[in-house]
Amino acid sequence: MGRRIIFTVTNDLAFDQRMQRICGSLAAAGYAVTLVGRLKNDSRSLTNQPYQQVRLKHMLFSKGKLFYLEFNIRLLFYLLFVRTDAICSIDLDTALPGILVAKLRKKYHIFDAHELFTHVPEVERRKRVQAVWSWVQRFTFKHTDSAYTVGPAIAEYFEGLYHRPVKVVRNMPIATDLMTQAQDSTAPNPFAWLGDRRFILYQGALNEGRGLEALIEAMKSIPCELVLAGEGDLSQALRDQVAKAELQDKIHFLGMIAPHQLPLLTPMAYLGFNVSENVGLSYYLSLNNKFFDYTQARLPSLVNPYPEYTKLLSDFQVGLPTEPNAASIIANANRVLGDVSLHGALRAACEAAALSWQWDIEQQALLSIYQQLLPNHP
Repeated sequence: MGRRIIFTVTNDLAFDQRMQRICGSLAAAGYAVTLVGRLKNDSRSLTNQPYQQVRLKHMLFSKGKLFYLEFNIRLLFYLLFVRTDAICSIDLDTALPGILVAKLRKKYHIFDAHELFTHVPEVERRKRVQAVWSWVQRFTFKHTDSAYTVGPAIAEYFEGLYHRPVKVVRNMPIATDLMTQAQDSTAPNPFAWLGDRRFILYQGALNEGRGLEALIEAMKSIPCELVLAGEGDLSQALRDQVAKAELQDKIHFLGMIAPHQLPLLTPMAYLGFNVSENVGLSYYLSLNNKFFDYTQARLPSLVNPYPEYTKLLSDFQVGLPTEPNAASIIANANRVLGDVSLHGALRAACEAAALSWQWDIEQQALLSIYQQLLPNHP
């Protein structure tokens, strides 16, 4: 058996594509990997994976300060009594128990920042809460053995703040051959009812700052349908907005979609949507899964006009930079919908980018991090 690594998250393991890829790659490289999360009341059954999956059950609290306190205490006791060679904390909300146990047991600790946690909107606007998480962040970077994150801009931010190297493992998807996938698929497609419709697709959390209110408003003036794949804090508010605008016939909520089903849905869309609002430094410096997922599905998209995306669009023009307001969304969506040659050019750029922006290439950065810190001899 290879060296043991435990990854810790606070979310539901069933929908975390990044962790499924990371854990899968390290398991394939011979590491004995365990991914620890939580069991929610509406959690779906886990799919079989080449690594162990553990859900902390019977949580008394599901959100807020008491949830984080309870989860961290329970995670602390779990980590104290399980065999491992290294603990990787995903984001700040699992960092303290990971570092404390690693120090106590003389194990390695790794920190994987999926976002700039201290600057997400719900933290940034609450200064006392932000101060607490900023302390946790300083403590984490002082005591972790290695750190990496999802994009160069966030890595540069951390390096400037804490004067230590932070590596980058971007959220690249597993490469797909759409023609082969279509030919090999024998299972019924649950999204077949969308087959003859032209629609814009948003996949991801229905949360604050994702530009979704502006998108729904814009759909009054865009001659196609909209599909929203995901749930979140704004789930009910967005449904209420659609009902109030009487757009139920052209805007469809699919709920949570399992990662293995997304490749069936994403290529069916005509245009993807990835236009967050500048409501915090985390969003401004972000580099989202969906940007690369759209590209791998050869789906042109409306894209954030922020630094990471601007750099990538200069390499491959896979979408149009779009401001997070209804006027800009309407203008660019209608431009793509009304110009077949433009759509074809964007799609061709996606085809070229898909060869480079894929997990088979990106995972080498991940494997290098763990090989340097924890050489594996399976």
